[in-house]
Amino acid sequence: MSKPGRAPRVVAELGRPETPQETADRKAENSRKYRAQKTVNNLVLSLIVTVAAVLLIVMLVPRNDNPVDRSVDFAAVATQLQPSVDEPLAVPVLPEGWSTNAAEWRTADAVSSWYLGLVTPEKQFIGFSQAIDANPTWLAQQLLSQAPVDSVQIDGITWDMYRNPAPTADRGNFDEALVTTAGSSTYLLIGTAPETEFEVLARVLAASIANNQ
Repeated sequence: MSKPGRAPRVVAELGRPETPQETADRKAENSRKYRAQKTVNNLVLSLIVTVAAVLLIVMLVPRNDNPVDRSVDFAAVATQLQPSVDEPLAVPVLPEGWSTNAAEWRTADAVSSWYLGLVTPEKQFIGFSQAIDANPTWLAQQLLSQAPVDSVQIDGITWDMYRNPAPTADRGNFDEALVTTAGSSTYLLIGTAPETEFEVLARVLAASIANNQ
């Protein structure tokens, strides 16, 4: 005599036994939820592993709190350029505390120039340009079409002085500037440094400019 079959389980939510389709649907839904949870767990685990790896790299990489010296050997650059330039290029001997972060030959508006980007002891900026056969358009663009406000003589060289009348926040790298000419060169100092540091640089350049007159 065979045992009677087990009565179908009554599902509380339904108040009756599940149909075969409902059972299949329930199992499919449970499987979907399991896979979704597994995916989230894997993502969280991957994120934890990635963060741990980054922290480990940061801890292992040696750090140096000293400022990085990015000075450019502008004298060597000038030596390479000089054979192709008729005018003698100014190569200043910078005082202690000054550095150069750029040294290059530029061409703009058909005017070529020898350019140095200088960082002063006060951590301000002065750009030096020696433009060959500069035209008024080139100079006006450098000085935002400003007119000179004064002139000053430094170690025998007369410079025209320019100031940027714009609000401080709108001046960029042009607070003031000095301009002089010698031979076929126009010498421009422009930047954010105080007048005393402009004067220091003008004195350093004086001999080179005088030799080109």
